[in-house]
Amino acid sequence: MTAYKQESHIRSLLKGVSWRIVATTDTILVVLLVTCLTGNCSIESAIKIGSIEFFIKFFVYYLHERVWQSRMLNKRAEVNQTLKKTISWRIIATTMTFIISGSVLNAFNEIALYIALTELFTKFVLYYLHERLWLKLPLGRIRQFFFGKKR
Repeated sequence: MTAYKQESHIRSLLKGVSWRIVATTDTILVVLLVTCLTGNCSIESAIKIGSIEFFIKFFVYYLHERVWQSRMLNKRAEVNQTLKKTISWRIIATTMTFIISGSVLNAFNEIALYIALTELFTKFVLYYLHERLWLKLPLGRIRQFFFGKKR
C-alpha cells in the first residue's frame, strides 16, 4: 500500500470535473426516477437540479479534496481512509442535495428527502469507486498527458 502524496491543484480540479460528471449524471437520473415515481415527472427539474449541483458542488468538492489532501499527506492509502473521506463527503453533499432539490422544487417535502436519500446510497458507492480509481492513477501522469512532459 502506498502513501498519499501531495497532489497538484490541476489534478484536484480534474478529479473534481470527473466526479461532477459522474455525480451530475446520477443526480439527473435519481431526480427523474423519484419525481416520476411520485407522479410529478420532470426532466426540466432534473436538469436544473443537476446543473445547479454541478457548479456549487464542484467548488465545495475542490475544497473538500484539498482539506483531505493536507490531512492525509504521507499516510497510507488504506480502504478505511477512503471510507472516512466518502462518509464526510456524503454528509456534505447529501445535505446540499436536499437543499438544492427543495429549492428547485419549491418544497422541502418527501420528494426532496427521497432524492437526497436515494443519492446517499448511489453516490456512496460511486464516490468510493471514484476515489479508489484516482488513487491508482500515479501522480505526474496528468501533467504528462496534458503537457507532454513531467515537470
